[in-house]
Amino acid sequence: MRKAKLFLINGLILTLTAVLMRGAGFIFNIYIANQVGSEAIGVFTLVMSVYLFAITIATSGISLACTCLVSEALAKNEHQTVTKAVRTCIFFSVILGLVTMVLIISTSSCLSQTWLKRMISAKPLIIIGFGLPLIAVSSVLNGYFSAIGKSYRNAIAQVVEFTAKLIATLLLLKLMPSDTIESICVILILADVLSEIFSFSLNLIFYFSHRKLSRSSCREKLTMKRQIFRIAFPVAITSYIKSGLSSLKQFLIPLRLELSGLTYSMAVSSYGMIQGMVMPALLFASVFIGSFSNLLVPEFSRLLAGGNPKRMKTVSEQIFHLTFVFSIGIGSLFFFFSHELSLLIYQNMDCGKWLKLLAPMVVFMYVDTIFDSLLKGINEQFGVMCCNILDLVLTILFIYFLVPHFGMVGYVFTICFSEILNFTISSYQLKRRIPYRIHWIYSIFIPLLISGISYIFVSWIGQFLLSLPFIFATVIKIALFLLVFSLGCLLIHKRQKLVFPFLPLFHR
Repeated sequence: MRKAKLFLINGLILTLTAVLMRGAGFIFNIYIANQVGSEAIGVFTLVMSVYLFAITIATSGISLACTCLVSEALAKNEHQTVTKAVRTCIFFSVILGLVTMVLIISTSSCLSQTWLKRMISAKPLIIIGFGLPLIAVSSVLNGYFSAIGKSYRNAIAQVVEFTAKLIATLLLLKLMPSDTIESICVILILADVLSEIFSFSLNLIFYFSHRKLSRSSCREKLTMKRQIFRIAFPVAITSYIKSGLSSLKQFLIPLRLELSGLTYSMAVSSYGMIQGMVMPALLFASVFIGSFSNLLVPEFSRLLAGGNPKRMKTVSEQIFHLTFVFSIGIGSLFFFFSHELSLLIYQNMDCGKWLKLLAPMVVFMYVDTIFDSLLKGINEQFGVMCCNILDLVLTILFIYFLVPHFGMVGYVFTICFSEILNFTISSYQLKRRIPYRIHWIYSIFIPLLISGISYIFVSWIGQFLLSLPFIFATVIKIALFLLVFSLGCLLIHKRQKLVFPFLPLFHR
């Protein structure tokens, strides 16, 4: 009971923190998008794909190794092993961070000319390099805090990092020229690196104030390095492949869109609209499950170490039910109110049709987040990465052959194919280790039915809101839809055995 309470408290802390930061960040991103336009957002997204690839090399699975080793050591009450694991992981992260920094700086000019078609210089890429060692060490410390149940420290560091990034961005936008795409990218990247300095400093303070000193022999250190290598190496190799293919995919999209008849500038603008505007809106609500899903990694590591498969099955089924209901509600919201949300968020209707087309993918994306966390918690990291690599390879092939002929429609179809494929393979991989059941009627059919009824009710109420301004009327309809949907799902959940006594027959 105490563990469940601690898990819930940590999850609530991380969720509330993430909601506040995601909300403020989303509003800030809307402001930036409306100020600089979709083309600048597209170029910045391409630069960020390089940034994410560099972060993948700098971290190389060391954070996950730290989380798993510390969780297992605490389950066995071996506190000296905890200190050894963290120290060794930090050592590896420093080396990897410095190597990646040199690699990015030395190849920045080539990347700018080859992949970005000289739309910007190498300056933003060079700035990226200086933040990589700090990010590498911070990732290890975040893994440590998650494993010891001190997630609130991660939350505080995230708040400090985001606040520093927000303030730095606003100040740099005011002090530095922002009249070109390159200057905008420089400002956004520089603000991100400055925020990483604040986060790194705070994480170090937290770690040194909490750590327990211990001594270890050279033989013990060698054993620890082998354990870290065993966990991190397969994750690192597959992460390199995954992140490299992901970056290739991102750069390939505007190039193939250009072949469909668009100019490269228009192609980058269309790419920026989907990746920088539509997808962030669809993924915004994932913050409510993202924090809990991260906590599932150390939790299921402890359950696996303790040999408790029944508890793993029960917890996973409960989480799946809640995630399906939540994601169906959010997906239905974007499907039914796509044009209103596009006009409300971005002051234009351009994103509306793409929000509607991609709204059903919300269910697959949100539930797949849970699948991946559970698989990582039961040491199936390699399987997760293989699934992602297969997905990326097939997606790249689709982009290469479909997008030049079908343009944006082919691009959106590729996104849908990718999400469904990832969901299907991940569910199969988890089923092999945990014999969970998905209650299709309780968790999927009934929430879909309730969402339809909720929209019909809100549409009827909307007739009485025509005299109100668009913003107020839209906010009221969205709030009513979410309220009716939530109440309907809650009522069915409490009375499902009385209202549908025959349903359990379908799950035998």
